[in-house]
Amino acid sequence: MLTSSIRALVAFAMMASLTACQTLNDAVSRSADGGAPAIVGQTRSAPAHGLFVAAANPLAVEAGLAILRRGGSAVDAAVAIQAVLGLVEPQSSGLGGGSFMMVFNAGTGEVTTYDGRETAPSAATPELFYENGTPLSFMDAVLSGRSTGVPGAVAMLGQAQKDHGILAWSDLFGDAERLARDGFVVSPRLAGMIALTGGQARTEWANAYFTRPDGTRYVAGDTLRNPAYAETIAALAREGAGALYSGPLAQAIVDTVHEGPRPGALSTADLAAYRPVAREALCRPFRIYVVCIPPPPSSGVSLLQLLAMAETPVAARALAQGETSPQAWTMFAQLQRLMYADRDRYVGDPAFVGVPVAGLLDPDYVADRAALAPGLTGSASAGTPPGGIFRAPDATQEPAGTSHFVVVDARGNAVSMTTTVESIFGSGRMANGYFLNNQLTDFSFTPTTREGQPVANAVAAGKRPRSSMSPVIILDQQGRLVGAMGSPGGSSILAYVAKGLIGTLVWGLPVQAAFDLPNLVAKGPGFGADTSRFGPTLQAGLAANGIVLAPNTSENSGLHGGIWRGDHWDGGADDRREGVARTD
Repeated sequence: MLTSSIRALVAFAMMASLTACQTLNDAVSRSADGGAPAIVGQTRSAPAHGLFVAAANPLAVEAGLAILRRGGSAVDAAVAIQAVLGLVEPQSSGLGGGSFMMVFNAGTGEVTTYDGRETAPSAATPELFYENGTPLSFMDAVLSGRSTGVPGAVAMLGQAQKDHGILAWSDLFGDAERLARDGFVVSPRLAGMIALTGGQARTEWANAYFTRPDGTRYVAGDTLRNPAYAETIAALAREGAGALYSGPLAQAIVDTVHEGPRPGALSTADLAAYRPVAREALCRPFRIYVVCIPPPPSSGVSLLQLLAMAETPVAARALAQGETSPQAWTMFAQLQRLMYADRDRYVGDPAFVGVPVAGLLDPDYVADRAALAPGLTGSASAGTPPGGIFRAPDATQEPAGTSHFVVVDARGNAVSMTTTVESIFGSGRMANGYFLNNQLTDFSFTPTTREGQPVANAVAAGKRPRSSMSPVIILDQQGRLVGAMGSPGGSSILAYVAKGLIGTLVWGLPVQAAFDLPNLVAKGPGFGADTSRFGPTLQAGLAANGIVLAPNTSENSGLHGGIWRGDHWDGGADDRREGVARTD
């Protein structure tokens, strides 16, 4: 198992940053009459402990807590939570999708990233989504068999549970199997997705699953049963994670991908060859904390870049004005524009392209980028970080259909996991009782090169598409657990998680209040937002700064997580979803 001890990093980071933090804290701490201070000075006398689960559905939360009460580890609980989420929240994640998991080991201080991102079939080419020399429309690509990559979530959970599990793997699926056999109550959010009149909600597979015996669609409050899912769960419990990647379960996936028009090339050999990757977590100081995220192909490096820009003096002074300040929100928007421009140019699968991680986080480069924020108008252009090969801007579209959850066990071990089938109900195709992902549409639709320049996120055989999933683990200067959070939301995940971090660690808000803040997403020239949550005074102040808000038309945030506040978990579950945060 590849893990990363962060103790040396913490010591180095804090020595390098404490002097800067003193100046920074002078700039960003609120004045005596400026509201509650941020929590940057908080210290703890003992490691965090106490059971904690935050997830997007109460049934999944209860399944996780049940495992923890039996003495299971955070990773044990994560297996149970994902198994239930895939049943009760199939529009967002499932056994047919992929994920990134961050694991904190309280005993060793190590943070490990588990990469369960899907991979392209061995037969995939850069023209995967072309037909007669012309790119397919995005929805045609999503609904095709070509959109499905090898599912990675189950294999990743299997590996992580081998490394960090306490209970037997076979004992982690009882709630999911029971709910699938006996039925679960359709939630309002799922009912809303079932009621959609097109796309993945109206494929032959979705119609068969979501239509009641009387010919009408299931609605909120109905009981929905999924015996095929129960059989799959039973097989996984009995045979292990590998059951999904060989034998009848794997063959069913391949058969479904090959059905209908525009079949995919996924093979049983592709499934058998899949391996999750344990990677070193990417950790950097922020104020007096250390924020850890997955490295590429996750876009977490871009989140760290935004946080680093936020610590430069001009940005820090603006952000320090707080959550009611137009100047703070304006700076937040401009930093996002710079972040996304660089992300879209440079981030991809590091097994195929060189990603200038160190260059994107280089202090001089960060300072130069942040200096552009106050005068930025229109779309931001990508910079040229040290070690970066200038690449063509890609044509990646990244819809939302994702979930996030956080678990802390009694020993202080933690999981922060973002999980997805990509779009709502993935490709709309089902096998073994679950939806298959359309994750390959996270690749750029343009060829490998454009105007002679390589595209970092182009399709290639065996490649993992770039992801915005950025599960976060937060540590203090002693390397102890402070918190964890993450969000769904497609490419907007970076903006949502950044808001959660700034709201809690800079503005000093309770976690729930930080998550419930308005969302503001700045990619390209426009500003998507929860316009109804920005009051008229704040909207007018933003407009005076050139930030004219428009309703965010993509799927919204679903932040889940918590911060350790001295002797308890301060948890939050985004009120835009149906989740809960519970301690025990």
